[in-house]
This record gives sequence, C-alpha cells and structure tokens, in this order.
Amino acid sequence: MASGVPRTKEFPVTDISHAGTDAGKPHPARVYDWLLGGKDNYAVDQKVGEALPEETRGNAVRNRAFMHRAVAWLAKNGVDQFLDIGSGIPTAPNLHQTVQAIAPAARIVYVDNDSIVLRHAEARLTSTPEGVTDFLHADVRQPAAILERANEQLDFERPVALSLFALLHFLPDDQDPYGIVRTLVTALPSGSFLLLSHGTADQHPEWEGKIEAAYEKAAIPLRLRTKSEVEPFFEGLELVAPGLVSATEWYRENPAPAPERSGFHVGVARVH
Repeated sequence: MASGVPRTKEFPVTDISHAGTDAGKPHPARVYDWLLGGKDNYAVDQKVGEALPEETRGNAVRNRAFMHRAVAWLAKNGVDQFLDIGSGIPTAPNLHQTVQAIAPAARIVYVDNDSIVLRHAEARLTSTPEGVTDFLHADVRQPAAILERANEQLDFERPVALSLFALLHFLPDDQDPYGIVRTLVTALPSGSFLLLSHGTADQHPEWEGKIEAAYEKAAIPLRLRTKSEVEPFFEGLELVAPGLVSATEWYRENPAPAPERSGFHVGVARVH
C-alpha cells in the first residue's frame, strides 16, 4: 500500500472471496466501526448498530482496550511480527501504532475482506521507517491463501502473533471455524502466540437471542459462543495467565480493576 514511509511495501490486492464489497449491504467491519464511534460506515451499518443493545458500544470499546493491552505485552516481550485477521476499518490508535511505539522495527500484516476497509487502510496505515505495515484484501475462510501471501512480509521461521479479534463469531459452525484456526496456528513456529476475542451472551443472559436477531435481519451470520465453545480454539496451546476470561479481566502488567461485563471471552496462548 502507499504509505509514504520508505520501507513499507505494497501488496498486490486480490479479492479472494468477493465478500463484503457491496456498500449497500451492512458489513461487520463497518458496524464495528460505528460501535466504536467511527465515521467510516453507512446508513445500513448504523441501522444494525442501532438495533443492538446500547451497552454493545461500550463492549466494543472494552474489547479494543483488551487488544491494545495484549499486543503491547507481546511487543514488550520480544514479539515483533503480527498477523491481524479481520482487522476492520483503521481506528487510531491502531494495532501497529501500539506495537511500533514499543518495537519500531515490528512488521504487521492486516487482513480484511471488505474492499471499503481496503481503501481506508491504503490511506491511513503508515508504518515507522524501520518497520512494515501492510494490508491483505483476503478472507479468513481462505486461510491457506492468507498464509501464502503473508509469508511475503512475515518470517514464519520466527515467532508470529496471530490475532483474531471479534471475528470468529461471524463464522457459523458449518464454515468450520475451529478448522480454520487450526490451519492458521499449525503454520506458526514455536514461540508464536494466538490472540483471540469472541462474542458471547454468557455475560449478558438478558440479551439471549437479541444480538443474533439484529444481525440476522441484516443478513450477517452471527454465532455467539459460550466459554466452553471458545475453549477449543486454544486446543494444544498454552494459555497465558489469566487464561480465558472476560475482556475486562485480561491484564498482565497491572492488577485488573473491578471486572465489568464485556460481551467477549478473550485469551492469549503460546504455541509450543
């Protein structure tokens, strides 16, 4: 992408799935942008967001705060390569800004399947001179293609942090989300990490069925999962403390404040 930064190289962009390219239809990335208070969304996306319980907006912010804490902890502990799938519309501070503020030479590859996200990414995702920030227009349901193309910028002989934030609940069971994650994780070398957040109704029993109904009306598949259904995504990996918890309970460097409901199960796990 054109970033104006010397060592940021442009990827050839190919739409693998042709999904999410119609601005007349709501897209999860743009709905999430609206939930975060962003402006890069359309009336169709706003309509979905407005149909959700009001606290959903606060939960999106709490999930993003977990993302910043998790990637900062990894960067401080020597991880300098990140593959962020389902990146969404850039919202400052972005993942690469948090990481490169700690490790300026870090390399970050973002992935999303919405062409509108691509246009915003091309305009905004600038890297430090020492590092790399790039964007792949691709679909998580094509994990092998993502890995092949990410290999152009990331060295899979060294640890890579794979992040799947607020993404997997948009994959119904019949799209094999567990198999997709296994394919991605299997490609990671020892010392890598999986970072994951997943929507749930466990913390909001009063919302049972309401979130799904709002997305179903917008023709966006949604599969909220319980904690026991999220645990298998980490099969064979070593969850780092505090384990699989609510987004507001994941802290490494400071004691967690009084927990709040977040609507997300989150975890960070090490690849052996």
